[in-house]
Amino acid sequence: MRTLPDYLRSGMKLVIVGCNPDDRSARTGHYYSGRGNEFWPLLFDSGVIPEPIGYRDDKRLIEFGIGLTNLVKRPTREVEELEREEFAEGRILLARKLEEYAPRAVAFNGAGVFEHFAQRPCKPGLQNERLYEAQVFVLPLTGAKKDAGSGQKLRYFRELAGVLEKLQ
Repeated sequence: MRTLPDYLRSGMKLVIVGCNPDDRSARTGHYYSGRGNEFWPLLFDSGVIPEPIGYRDDKRLIEFGIGLTNLVKRPTREVEELEREEFAEGRILLARKLEEYAPRAVAFNGAGVFEHFAQRPCKPGLQNERLYEAQVFVLPLTGAKKDAGSGQKLRYFRELAGVLEKLQ
């Protein structure tokens, strides 16, 4: 099974957690490479990263102290194809990664990703709890099929940038 590698190292300011790779990302070998996915422009336009990069340069996020991983590693066309057991295993593995790498903040790309991890409903934005001392932020899903408009997504990404700025 071809999947995406984790881009993680100790002491990062932020780790961004997606649900699982879609088929296109698995084929290209890069995070958020799906057509119409607004992830990369939102990172730059919000000020989370200082220069524009695209999915082909996803590994460069490490230069900015940002890591990438997924809750579940198996690629699918739709999230609904994932089994409950895959989420259970993903929760354990993600918890280990967060404990080992100790980022200062964790952002879940989509409320559904956080809900699968925390097993409770949430709203986008800064969460009250922490994970292994890291602040927790929930972003609106950046994929093209979801209903949050670009302006609303950008607002949350800017809010995340503000949280990261306070961590400096």
